[in-house]
Amino acid sequence: MKVCGICRREFDEHEPRSLYGEAGEWLAAELWQDAGELCQLCLENRARLSMMYCHELNT
Repeated sequence: MKVCGICRREFDEHEPRSLYGEAGEWLAAELWQDAGELCQLCLENRARLSMMYCHELNT
């Protein structure tokens, strides 16, 4: 079990990812360099927020 770098909850890093979770993983690796440090919920939220506010990524 790991602790999420944003919400501080424990999470299983091998938990299956949703589509938003996969997008959040990509963002974590490519933009914020915190891959592997976030739980599924925070990855999904990051992806949703990026779709709404990071228009330069929606190409």
